[in-house]
Amino acid sequence: QVQLVEPGGGSAQAGGPLRLSCAASGRTFSRNSMGWFRQAPGKECDFATAISRSGSTTYYADSVKGRFTISRDNAKNTVYLQMNSLKPEDTAVYYCAARGGVDYAEIYYRKSEYDYWGQGTQVTVSS
Repeated sequence: QVQLVEPGGGSAQAGGPLRLSCAASGRTFSRNSMGWFRQAPGKECDFATAISRSGSTTYYADSVKGRFTISRDNAKNTVYLQMNSLKPEDTAVYYCAARGGVDYAEIYYRKSEYDYWGQGTQVTVSS
């Protein structure tokens, strides 16, 4: 069992940065591939980015590529999402997710492939 907690979130001006974190409980964090998804008001929950358990492989949705960076610190059981050059359309509830029992470099981008989810954190970008 993995529990994911996403403190913070927050607000930013368009063009500015914001950093999200997601802390995992348990001693199996390093065995999990991690992802970030987001749900804008009135829209589906969409994939944003993912990182392999080793951190060696990352993947980004086109909408965030070049602006967002996912990283992880397995010693701290934490995954991060650095968001730069924010746009108003980045306004959404952001969720981190984990999938266990994976190979070292695998990543996943479908919601159905993830086993555990955080509670979500609101990000608001104003123009």
